[in-house]
Amino acid sequence: MKGVMRFGKKGKLISRYIGPYRISKRVGNVAYELELPQKLVAVHPVSHISMLKKCMGDPSLIIPTEDIRIKDSLSYEEIPVQILDRQVQKLRTKEVSPVKVLWRNQFVEEATWEAEEDMKKRYPHLFESGEIPDQGTNSLLSTL
Repeated sequence: MKGVMRFGKKGKLISRYIGPYRISKRVGNVAYELELPQKLVAVHPVSHISMLKKCMGDPSLIIPTEDIRIKDSLSYEEIPVQILDRQVQKLRTKEVSPVKVLWRNQFVEEATWEAEEDMKKRYPHLFESGEIPDQGTNSLLSTL
């Protein structure tokens, strides 16, 4: 379930970067010191090269720090914007209904599937209109 997310950790295989920030100097063979704004004073300025991504100059890929609303604990809350899709999956003894959720500051390609009952409890305003697309039934196969 999405909610409070730590800086730099997202769902499987999804990368998220903030910035761009200028590199002030190289520290060793695989680390760089960044010029971070005063707002990110709690973040250590030296980063391993694997945590950095070259800025290609595409402004649509850059999310300003102000839009994320980073808290003092270096965490932020993902806010759902819209329910894009709904499915009914049949398990052995029950049916589950996941919904595809579009999150703030993310592209449609980064939408995630979440449990419908959990989303209804946490964000009931998303279900008030009653219009949730349905693509039919998808069955899960079991090999047991």
